[in-house]
Amino acid sequence: MLVARNGTPVRARLAGVEGYVPERVLTNAELERIVDTTDEWIVSRTGIRERHVAADDQATSDLAVEAARRLLERTGTDAADLDAVLVATTTPDHVFPPTAPLVAGRIGARSAAAVDLNAACSGFIYGLAQSTALVECGMARNVLLIGSEVLTRYVDWTDRTTCVLFGDGAGAALVSAAPPDAVDGFLGFDLGADGDLADQLTVPAGGTRAPAHTAAPEDLCIRMNGREVYKFATRIIEESARRLLERLEIGVDEIDLMVAHQANIRILEYATERLGIPEDRVFNNIDRVGNTSSASIPIALAEARDRGRLRPGDLVLMVGFGAGLTWGAAVARYEPPAAPTPDAAGPA
Repeated sequence: MLVARNGTPVRARLAGVEGYVPERVLTNAELERIVDTTDEWIVSRTGIRERHVAADDQATSDLAVEAARRLLERTGTDAADLDAVLVATTTPDHVFPPTAPLVAGRIGARSAAAVDLNAACSGFIYGLAQSTALVECGMARNVLLIGSEVLTRYVDWTDRTTCVLFGDGAGAALVSAAPPDAVDGFLGFDLGADGDLADQLTVPAGGTRAPAHTAAPEDLCIRMNGREVYKFATRIIEESARRLLERLEIGVDEIDLMVAHQANIRILEYATERLGIPEDRVFNNIDRVGNTSSASIPIALAEARDRGRLRPGDLVLMVGFGAGLTWGAAVARYEPPAAPTPDAAGPA
């Protein structure tokens, strides 16, 4: 492990979060005009009232860059000090090159390691685990993790069961080596996957199994067995979170804030009720952004902070689930760097 001069192992900390969603808002009322659905049907079954859609000239890297720049500015981090840039995404700009190097170059992190990872909607949690590992094994001091998605490019706008769910956006987190007096940092992770259920949520074509140039257009769109995914999600959120908390010997009452992947309000309400976490310690924003896959948790964390629901020192439980079918949970202390004092900040 990376060791400080006093011999204390250095922990990775969650030093900052930020989010970005495109300007265009697609409301349920607009969807009523293009597919057989209603606002009441969408809200009652998903909790979603609107979602954001990327502009025609916006790709996944564009959203990621915007979230990254906002995060670097908020945390006072120089891009040149980043050791690694990780981009969790299911919707990369290209098959290759990866999206992460494109982002790293545009923000000025030109010497940083840069790589994409894909665990679908669990990607941000998997990315937090990899970022923590890089810091705590001594390979990095500052890791920029971004979840970024342009899912609306893969939506079948004639399928009312899926087109109402997804939106576009990006969220970023800074995972840094903590000073020796850090409180906790990242306490632990629970990661897993059940590949036997992989066909329940998929884009059937576009890879080597069914190349895009040979596929029917509808096979390049999201397909989901909603009933089976719902059953999986309601079970795995509770199981993964409870397993991690028990391993860490942390009680539910010690969690200051829970943020889960924003997929469906009924899933979230059922799981949090089963866990016994009070509503005032759960943050959801699915009504305003929809399902943004790997971007959903960091976007929600940033909004929770802006609304005063996430404060320095809070113990945060994060849980994700998604295609694969994958899942992941993490517990971390939110420890942003202290704001500089007027003397430390230098002359105005």
